Amino acid sequence: MSKNKNHNPETTVVHSGREPEKNFGVVNPPVYHASTILFETFQDFKKAEEGRLERAAYGRHGTQSYRLFEESLCAIIGSEKCLITNSGLNAIAITLTALLTPGDHILIVDSTYSPTRFFADQELKRFGVEVEYYAPGIGAGISKLIKKNTKVIYCESPGSLTFEVEDIPAIVKCAHEKNALVVLDNTWATPLFFDAVKHGVDISIHSATKYIGGHSDLMMGIISCSEKLFPTLKRSYKNFGIISGPDDIYLAQRGLRTLPTRLKAHEKAALDIAHWLKNQPQIARVLHPALPDCPGHELWKRDFTGSSGLFSFVLKKHLDEATLGKFLDNLQLFKMGYSWGGFESLIIPVWAEKIRSVEKFKPEGTAFRVSIGLENVDDLKADLANGLSALKN
Repeated sequence: MSKNKNHNPETTVVHSGREPEKNFGVVNPPVYHASTILFETFQDFKKAEEGRLERAAYGRHGTQSYRLFEESLCAIIGSEKCLITNSGLNAIAITLTALLTPGDHILIVDSTYSPTRFFADQELKRFGVEVEYYAPGIGAGISKLIKKNTKVIYCESPGSLTFEVEDIPAIVKCAHEKNALVVLDNTWATPLFFDAVKHGVDISIHSATKYIGGHSDLMMGIISCSEKLFPTLKRSYKNFGIISGPDDIYLAQRGLRTLPTRLKAHEKAALDIAHWLKNQPQIARVLHPALPDCPGHELWKRDFTGSSGLFSFVLKKHLDEATLGKFLDNLQLFKMGYSWGGFESLIIPVWAEKIRSVEKFKPEGTAFRVSIGLENVDDLKADLANGLSALKN
């Protein structure tokens, strides 16, 4: 199902993937816990053996719960097909495994999510794939890096630690001119704030663990693509036996219903706090694409329709371990934890300079990534102010 051009996203997420008329009028789709699925006739069994049965033949192939959530995702993303995996990293791994073979070349943005880099360096290289990283600001210059054996250009815009925005239309144009596919991790913006299909991306990946789930209680990944690419991706997906549990499907579908409302709240609070941080004496800079002085802001302004609640800030000085601990332990509302996109605010120190290999990240001082939750903004500011006060001396 594609996007209904007559409906706004808020309407689409509420009404897609439901079918109450088939479930006694119940608003939410039922949750099916199933491994074995019975066939009514031998002809149905034969169709399943030949891959022609229209419904699921086994629990690993997805139940009706899965199909309705897939329908909702396709509607909001605007893609022809979706696959649901059991984590964002799994969605990345399945996609790259499906598209690449020994001897192929992949270009990956240098600011990518760390587990993506680890998978590429520790697994893809081991399987004979040539892995090369490129600077996030390269734009059309990526054409010079594309080789005859380049099959995939892997983007993440903005990067989830240092928040550089890529020129996706320019990269897509160069890639397609040389028969390479563009894969984008679109988790930060979600389908609501960046339309990957509209911008020519071939495969869009989301960690539904983050904003789509929205409540820090599930792990899930999403792969969206065209009808043409679907068989290639589905092959690896099925062969690896990937399936999300029915309860996680239910939670993610429920989270999707409120995504537009929650995302607007995250965006508003994050911008408020980002502007506030810029004026604090201990802060050297704030890395948020929606801020005019942030690298890539013009690209964000051109291509995105909003921003999420995840950004970073850099202190003027590097903290020793004791002072770093004092700052973080002084916070009460901002908790230390990986992931983001939930209702609670999070903070972690980041050392992106240790993992970049093409374009070094050179922070003036210690850098932190924050995920702004749904707490009161004044309370969050007070919490950060209390933590920063530990650095005055």
